[in-house]
Amino acid sequence: MIKLHDTGAYLLNGTQIISDTDDAAEALKSRLGERVPSRQEAAENTIAWSILKSHNTSGNMQKLKIKFDKLTSHDITFVGIIQTARASGLEKFPVPYVLTNCHNSLCAVGGTINEDDHMFGLTCAKKYGGVYVPPHQAVIHQFAREMLACGGSMILGSDSHTRYGALGTMAMGEGGPELVKQLLGQTYDINMPGVIGIYLTGKPIPGVGPQDVALAIIGAVFANGYVNNKVMEFVGPGVENLSADFRIGVDVMTTETTCLSSIWKTDDRIKEFYEIHGRGADYKELNPGEVAYYDGMVEVDLSQIRPMIAMPFHPSNTYTIEELNANLMDILDDVEKRAKVSLDGAVDFTLKDKVRGGRLYVDQGIIAGCAGGGFENICDAADILKGRFIGADEFTLSVYPASTPIYMELAKNGRLADLIQSGAVVKTAFCGPCFGAGDTPANNGFSIRHSTRNFPNREGSKLQSGQIASVALMDARSIAATAANKGYLTAATDIDATYGKPKYFFDSSIYANRVFDSHGVADPSVEIKFGPNIKDWPAMAELPENLILKVVSEIHDPVTTTDELIPSGETSSYRSNPLGLAEFTLSRKDPAYVGLAKEVQKAEKAREAGESMEAALPELAEVLGVLRGVSQFADVSEANTGVGSTIFAVKPGDGSAREQAASCQKVLGGWANIANGYATKRYRSNLINWGMLPFLIEEGGLPFSNKDYLFVPGIRAAVQNKATEIFAYVVKDGALKEFTLRLGEMTDDERQIILDGCLINYNRVK
Repeated sequence: MIKLHDTGAYLLNGTQIISDTDDAAEALKSRLGERVPSRQEAAENTIAWSILKSHNTSGNMQKLKIKFDKLTSHDITFVGIIQTARASGLEKFPVPYVLTNCHNSLCAVGGTINEDDHMFGLTCAKKYGGVYVPPHQAVIHQFAREMLACGGSMILGSDSHTRYGALGTMAMGEGGPELVKQLLGQTYDINMPGVIGIYLTGKPIPGVGPQDVALAIIGAVFANGYVNNKVMEFVGPGVENLSADFRIGVDVMTTETTCLSSIWKTDDRIKEFYEIHGRGADYKELNPGEVAYYDGMVEVDLSQIRPMIAMPFHPSNTYTIEELNANLMDILDDVEKRAKVSLDGAVDFTLKDKVRGGRLYVDQGIIAGCAGGGFENICDAADILKGRFIGADEFTLSVYPASTPIYMELAKNGRLADLIQSGAVVKTAFCGPCFGAGDTPANNGFSIRHSTRNFPNREGSKLQSGQIASVALMDARSIAATAANKGYLTAATDIDATYGKPKYFFDSSIYANRVFDSHGVADPSVEIKFGPNIKDWPAMAELPENLILKVVSEIHDPVTTTDELIPSGETSSYRSNPLGLAEFTLSRKDPAYVGLAKEVQKAEKAREAGESMEAALPELAEVLGVLRGVSQFADVSEANTGVGSTIFAVKPGDGSAREQAASCQKVLGGWANIANGYATKRYRSNLINWGMLPFLIEEGGLPFSNKDYLFVPGIRAAVQNKATEIFAYVVKDGALKEFTLRLGEMTDDERQIILDGCLINYNRVK
C-alpha cells in the first residue's frame, strides 16, 4: 500500500523511480546516455525548487528569504497580527491580505463578544487595503482555494492547514509574527528544505475518499519524521486519477505529517477547477523536470488503500476500519494505554463500553471544515444516505459545507434535501468542530469526524472539569456509511451506493455581493473599531546579560501539542486579549503552571521597575546567595540579571500554528523553552518571534526537575556571538551543577529579535 525508500531517489520523466544507491549512476546513464545530471542539478528540477527560487530574495538557494504573494488569516489570529504590525509601524497591507471569519463565528464563546473582532477586521481591511470575508461565508482555506490560489504562487497563512499544493500553490501555515514580517516588507527565512516525492499510482476504489489516503500516508510517515519540515511533492501517474477535490482533501492533511509545505503536479483537472471558479488565467501547468532528485520517496498505490480510521488521540494512530473491526478489543485496549499518557491519568477513559454486540457504536458524526466540507465529499456522503435514516438513538450527524457557494450548489442539485431527510443537520461554513467550539459530544462521547485533528479535548470536552470525549478521524463516505447503519462503525466499501458525481457550478455572485474587497486600496481615514476585549501587547524587556530561570512545568509526553500548551475551543474569544488568554496557558496539561509562572514574574517586574527582586520573590535570596558566593558570579544583580520561567517538554509544538502557544508563556514571564527537539518549525519560530530562547538539551536524564532554579550566565553575549553551546547551572541545595544547552541554528535577524525581547521591539528599534 505504502513504501518508504531508505535513500533519496531520482524520478525520470515523472514515471520511473531510481533509488539513489551505488548503482544509480549506471542506471541513469543507461537510460539517459551522456545527459546524466548531477544530483544537485536534478534536485533543481523539482517543482518545489522552481517555486522557491522564484520567491527567494537572498540570491542564495541554501539560505532562503521568501516573499509571499498573498496572506490569509482568520478571526482567531488576525487581531493579534494586525495589532503587532500596527505597533511596528504598519501603514498599508503591501500584498493582498484576506481576513476570514470562520473560527469565532458563534460570536459568544468563552465570555466575550467575538463580533467585536469581526468589526476590527472589517475596519482594518478598509483602512489598510485588505479583503474581509464575513462569518459563515467560507472557511479560510476553502475561500483561498476558490479565490486566492494561483499556479506557481506562494501563500502564507496564520493557520497550520494553509495548504493549496493541489492547485499548484505552495502554501505554508505559520504563527502570526511571520505574517507580521511580510506586512512590514520583511522575509520568511529558512534553509532550503528537503523535498520528498509522494509517488502515486493506481486509482482509488469506490468508497475510498481523500481522508483515507491522507491517513494512510500520515500513519506511515509521522512517527519516523520522514517528511518533518520538508516539502511533500505529489507526482506519479496516479495523480491524474484523482479529481481536484480529492487532491485537495489529501493535500490539506499533509500538515499532520509535520511537513513544511506541499506541492502537486497539475493537469487539465486543475485547469478545469480554475475555469469553474472563473479564474482560468491563474492556472499553470507544473511538472518536475526530465530528471528530478528527491531526498526521499513515498510510493502510494491508491488502489490498495482501504477505508481508514485514526483512533484517539492523534491522526497518526491509524488502522483500516476492517483491521479495527477484526481486532476491536485489542485496539481499544491500546487506545486506553495511549490515553493514560495523553491524559496523565486525570480521568478514566475507555471506549470498550461502546462495543455493542461485538460492534463499535459511535455517538456522533461530523463532516466539516477545510478537510471534510468539500463539494465531492458531501455529495458522496449524501448519495450513501439517500433513502436511509440515521435513526433515533444517541447518534447524530452534522454536515458543514466549506463555503456558501458549495452550500448553494448542494441545495440546487438536491443533495442538501437528501441529507436533511436522512436526519443529518446541515450547518453553515464554520471551523468550530475542528478545534472544539461546536458539536461538543457528551461526557465519554465518541465522535467520528472528517476534520483535521483528534488531539485530546480537541472536540471541546474539558479535562480540567473532569469531562472527556474523543474523536476518531474518518472519511466522509465511511461516516455516512456509519450513519446509514445508525451509528455502528461501517466502512463505505461495505455498503451499496451509487455515486452520482454531479458537476460543480460556482456562483461568484455570492462573494461579489457579500465580501468586502478593497482591491488593494487603503483608506487611512477609516477609524479602527476596538472592542473592550481587544488589548495591546504588554511591554517586553530586552534580553539581559544573565538569566535566572525557574522551571515551572515538566512534560515528558513524547509529543506536546499546541492545544496542550494553550487550549483551543473555550479560549477562542480571548485570542485578542493577551493577558486574558494567558490565564489558560497549559490549563489542560499542568493547571499549576500559571500560578507558578506569575509568582516568578513578580521578581522580573520588580527588577524592571528598579526594585528589589528578592523582596518581590523571597525564595530568590537563597539562589542569589549561592551565585554571589562564586567569585565569577559575584556581580549578579538587578542591573544585569533577569528572572523568568521556563518549561521543559520532550518535543513541544505539534499541531496548530497558533502563536499564542508561545506568546502566552512570554506574557507570563517566560524567557525560554527547554526541549529535546521541537515538533514543528513554526512553533520554534513562534518562540523566537516572542523573544523566547528555544533551548535544546540532549535526551536522557535531565539535570534539573520541576521547580528547580537554573542560572544561564552570559546569555546575551552568547546569543550575540553565535555560541553553539551554552553552559548553564542548576542552583540547588546550596551548590551549582553545570550542564549544557544548545540554541540550534538561527539567522542574524532571529538572534536580534531575541536580543531585543520580541519582534515588536525589533521592529521598533529598526
